Amino acid sequence: MSLTSFVPYVGFEQYQKAFEESFVMQRRDDGVITLRMHTQLGPFQLSVENHRAVGQALKAVAADPDNELMIFTGTGNMFLAGVDPDGFALEQQDLEYWAYEYAYKDGRVNVATLVNDFEIPTIGVLNGPGAHTEMCLMCDITICSEDTIIWDPHFAMGSVPGDGIHSCFRELLGVKRAAYALLTSQAIDAATALEYGMVNEVVPRDRLMDRAYEIADQIMKQKRTIRRLTSQLVRRPWKQRVVDDLDGGFGMQMFGHLSKGEVVHSADHVDQLKDSFGINPED
Repeated sequence: MSLTSFVPYVGFEQYQKAFEESFVMQRRDDGVITLRMHTQLGPFQLSVENHRAVGQALKAVAADPDNELMIFTGTGNMFLAGVDPDGFALEQQDLEYWAYEYAYKDGRVNVATLVNDFEIPTIGVLNGPGAHTEMCLMCDITICSEDTIIWDPHFAMGSVPGDGIHSCFRELLGVKRAAYALLTSQAIDAATALEYGMVNEVVPRDRLMDRAYEIADQIMKQKRTIRRLTSQLVRRPWKQRVVDDLDGGFGMQMFGHLSKGEVVHSADHVDQLKDSFGINPED
């Protein structure tokens, strides 16, 4: 008998409750877990607080050995509806502190955790338009609704697009297409995203989750070790991309924030961009 015991993992019920303000979590008996982002049970509205919760939740899910496959998605008809009206008040109060804590540390954790910490296959489900789609695009398999629009608003808002989406676009689009998308905040519709190889399937909205579970069921037919090792194999290009791009990109974005001396996560800026692209969260 060993002189020490295993330290128990945090159980599903505990972290399901801890993250309920930002995620609806469900898990099947076979270990397929779904994380659905929300704000007050509607489309996700970004804030300093829930931005941190994304990485914390992903770490909790990745650490739980009872999870066998993760499905990551949003709520309603938008993947990310924009910015919580008061979601960046903390950043405004102390820009230097939060430029590091939010823009640099938390943001790097979110992306790096998705790529490096997970030992299980991941499926991203883009349920509609929105920013920060890298959280689904960098999953092993990505499906999207027919009305999905992939776009990055950072440069148009006066911010360096260095917080993960740049790495994602470069890996999926190549140098020229990525540069165009980042410098013009190009609105990439679902059909174009499929043509460019950003997503694997375009699915009617009312079939999205059914299709995600069908894919999950197919993957789950294989033995546990095979599933887990295969997920590491297919994820290796993302791991190299994170090593090459992520820290430097976040550092450039943070320096840009500090050089301007102002918060760029403005709800007004995002609303203006959504209007220019014809994106309406009420549709």
